[in-house]
Amino acid sequence: MNDRPSSVSRRGFLRRSTLAAASTAAAPYVIPSSALGLNGIVPPSERIVLGLIGLGKISRGHFGSMLNHPGVQIAAVCDVDRTKREDKKTAAESRYAQNRPSGTWRGVDAYNEYERIVERDDIDACFVMTPDHWHVPIAMAAVRSGQDVYCEKPMSLTIREGRMLSDAVRRYGRVLQVGSQQRSNTAFRRAAEIVRNGWIGKVHTIYARLGTFPPPLALPEQPVPEGFDYDRWLGRAPWHPYHPERVSGSFSRGWRRFWDYGSRKNGDWGAHHYDIIQWALGMQYSGPEFFFPVGHEGSEHQGFRYADGTTVLRDHPAPSGQMIHFIGEDGVVAVSRRDVLITEPAHLATLPLSPSDEHLYVSDNHRENFLECVRSRRHPIADVEIGHRTATICHLSAISERLGRTLKWDPDREAILGNREASRWMARPRRAPYTL
Repeated sequence: MNDRPSSVSRRGFLRRSTLAAASTAAAPYVIPSSALGLNGIVPPSERIVLGLIGLGKISRGHFGSMLNHPGVQIAAVCDVDRTKREDKKTAAESRYAQNRPSGTWRGVDAYNEYERIVERDDIDACFVMTPDHWHVPIAMAAVRSGQDVYCEKPMSLTIREGRMLSDAVRRYGRVLQVGSQQRSNTAFRRAAEIVRNGWIGKVHTIYARLGTFPPPLALPEQPVPEGFDYDRWLGRAPWHPYHPERVSGSFSRGWRRFWDYGSRKNGDWGAHHYDIIQWALGMQYSGPEFFFPVGHEGSEHQGFRYADGTTVLRDHPAPSGQMIHFIGEDGVVAVSRRDVLITEPAHLATLPLSPSDEHLYVSDNHRENFLECVRSRRHPIADVEIGHRTATICHLSAISERLGRTLKWDPDREAILGNREASRWMARPRRAPYTL
């Protein structure tokens, strides 16, 4: 039994306490306007209290956005790098000192262990921004403790742990938003609606531009920097000697180039583009049935195929030059970031949806959608099951790439068919003591 007070109860208690104090005529102190929500300031009772876990490069936008959000209070930060966590603690406390009246705020705590955040009853939600191999263990601990989660993409390291997390989110009644923020972009939503409503006819081929990482490599051992908990950074992953390249958060190499911590480009950009493809095809709670590596039947590109024959090719040159290129029997849709949307016929890009057309979930700000869902308790635009199904495509593509084999996949049973060696990669061994 989870006896953690709910965030709604905590906020309700604070609201009642504040109003009761304000109504006491003999009170020997002045209630600050911020506590009452005056002058446009969100009162403490209505702020979502956050913990931020993993403070590398991907965290920069999240940290800045949440730090300056009037409806949010950052209570704690966590990273295995002491310098990073202390820097963020200092930045947050400096920012809050300018805007929080004296006596209403205790400061920001900085932890090495994520457990210190998920065990706190005063924290409503956390952002999980670690390397991929830590996503599920931390998110699982958070939802079990009663916290909601914004989890960076891809949601999981393996198919089986993704299924465990999705089931746990439902079991504990939590909100989990996966950081596949292209869903909260107008151009990608519009592209998905055009395809979903059949305006370019039956889609038969899709190109997805992922790019490549340098290959994994052996690295010479170097001394672990003081204040860096390397054993905890590795966590459940196999042990390797420390080297700064192994733990680097570089978006073009670093830990992302190693299989131990993710699915390389299939998990990096694949988690974005495969997600939009799933959305556009109406397959976000299912998936493809066949995966193939480079060289299959002479193909120069890796890819996968859905039961209706729709084929996705990774890094096939797209005539439009865009990130995702849908080819239908009656037209084309191409879409990229920075609101690029190209259609053939051209008028489809601006043609209004009719009342009878399928209108997709609208979100114009991915973080804001998460915060709104924390308050309303509805499913976010990149809900946990959607994130699991997209991550499954990333993992199956990676397994096919690593083994150089085709895979048959049953999306209903979530099983690889007739390939015992590939099936073993649906989970991975865990280094003690980092069990799930």
